[in-house]
Amino acid sequence: MALDHFSRRAGGARFTGVHAYGDDIYTEPDGDPDTLANLGPLRPMAGVWEGTMGADTHPVVEGTEHDVFTEHYELHPIDFQTNGPQLFYGLRYHTHILNPGELPTFHDQVGYWLWEPAAHAVTLTLGIPRGQVLIAVGAAEPDATEFELTAALGSETSGIVSNPFLNQAFRTTSYRIHVWVNDDGTWSYEEEGVLEIPGRVEPFSHIDGNTLHKVGEPIPNPLSLIADGGDGAGSGAGGAGGGGSGAAGGATGTGAQGQGDTSLGIGSLRDDTTGGRTLIG
Repeated sequence: MALDHFSRRAGGARFTGVHAYGDDIYTEPDGDPDTLANLGPLRPMAGVWEGTMGADTHPVVEGTEHDVFTEHYELHPIDFQTNGPQLFYGLRYHTHILNPGELPTFHDQVGYWLWEPAAHAVTLTLGIPRGQVLIAVGAAEPDATEFELTAALGSETSGIVSNPFLNQAFRTTSYRIHVWVNDDGTWSYEEEGVLEIPGRVEPFSHIDGNTLHKVGEPIPNPLSLIADGGDGAGSGAGGAGGGGSGAAGGATGTGAQGQGDTSLGIGSLRDDTTGGRTLIG
């Protein structure tokens, strides 16, 4: 899809609420070891990708600057994840962006693309080394070839957090990313961060997008390798530049029972003497 088509917007309702999982918030479902078979609309994005015609519009002191960039984007499956009854299948990603002719990294970003089958929802976690993170969420059907996720400053569930300087000088008040899976096997995205900048009357729309071409297959997740008779080791994504290792890529541990990661959020505790399935804190 050409970049000049990126001005289109998704139709349909936005994802606005939590799925009704019922009163039991502790019992976990049985996940499928084969993450690639359960990624819903994210399945076509798995793998290693490159794009050479990225377009970026960002603020500078004189007004607005336009750049072209190249991108190396890796997305590798992780073991299924649960928060009580909530079940995710996902991709760990790292995208590395360069401005042709310039040595410093133009942009670097890590996180997860997550598919929640029960809710028909996609979640993106995004972290950049300039001190900013966000979670964006949107609705999608399992076979969707187009979807949009959004985040907003102040939201407790799909929000944006910035370091003190960014929050003061380039405050991001909203974010959206629109994804298209194209018929030729590529996929495209457009993302927009709306910025409040001191001295400017109107908010600034920082927009970038690219079309990505596949150059490598995804590395199977540890549980799928175990199910196929392997040992589940060495499945971490290496990020830009290729080869990785399980430790460097942050591969999810599977344990002796071959379970997925079932921790109930940051800071929760599990009694590992009972198979790692009982919440004790």
